[in-house]
Amino acid sequence: MAFEEYVQSEIVEECTKGFLTRREALRRLMLLGVGAAAAGVMLAGCSDDDSSGAGDDTTTTTGPSSTTTTAGAAAAPVGPAPLATEAVTFAGPAGQLKGSWSAAPQPKGAVLIIHENRGLTPHFVTLPGRLAASGYSALAVDLVSRKGGTTDDQAAAMAALTSIPRPDLVADLQAGLDELLRRTPGHKAGTVGFCFGGGMVWSLLAAGEARLAAAAPFYGTPPENPDFSKAKAAVLAVYAEKDDRVNGTRPAAVAALEAAKLTHEVVVAPGADHAFFNETGQRFNAAAAADAHTRLLAWFGKYLS
Repeated sequence: MAFEEYVQSEIVEECTKGFLTRREALRRLMLLGVGAAAAGVMLAGCSDDDSSGAGDDTTTTTGPSSTTTTAGAAAAPVGPAPLATEAVTFAGPAGQLKGSWSAAPQPKGAVLIIHENRGLTPHFVTLPGRLAASGYSALAVDLVSRKGGTTDDQAAAMAALTSIPRPDLVADLQAGLDELLRRTPGHKAGTVGFCFGGGMVWSLLAAGEARLAAAAPFYGTPPENPDFSKAKAAVLAVYAEKDDRVNGTRPAAVAALEAAKLTHEVVVAPGADHAFFNETGQRFNAAAAADAHTRLLAWFGKYLS
């Protein structure tokens, strides 16, 4: 599935499930270049009510069953209280890249964080500090940098990201990895990404990024016909039971991991939906997020430390 189609399908799904109003979903589709008539057909299954949403955007194991919260921004994030983060800029292949950085006092490893398709939102600005508090210096790259950087308009960020070719996004992430390793000499590097960012983790592996010792794509879709034969990372792939749209791509990802003979584990969070890790969204699932967070730190502890 092309990235544009993936984002469009996510908008339709969020509207159908009541996380976006039909009007907002229509606006977002049109920002992506979908005509009004075609967008109307795509949103035929959406309600016309005025409820609004806070969108977010092999061994197989499962975590604990739990219930999704609708607390949204009021929900507490999982993990320790974050350390301070700082806004940073660094050189990219097409100009300056923006990011959020946090240094662990005694780092056990280094982590590149890849945001959802709404850009470097507050959740992802603070996420490096949460990993740093657990011993991993972390850098979150703003992949909207080529278009001026993330703003408060999530739909604009989505449109900007869909307009950037996938190879350019990969190149920007590789520049982010350059910067991460420059700031953490002597340490192994890993990456974690969510939604769109999970898909970009798969894309980094497909690009043969061999500097990664560990990778954790959360509910992300791989590129078409993925080939991970040049990658070296140990992969923790996290999915959500109710995320049918992304789960349809899981067999291809697992087959590619097996073909590449990469160490990997697949985790399916029962009762959880897409974007369950993000406490600012309506699909945040506290129990599933806590379990995934524990598994993520254990994975990094095994392959980065």
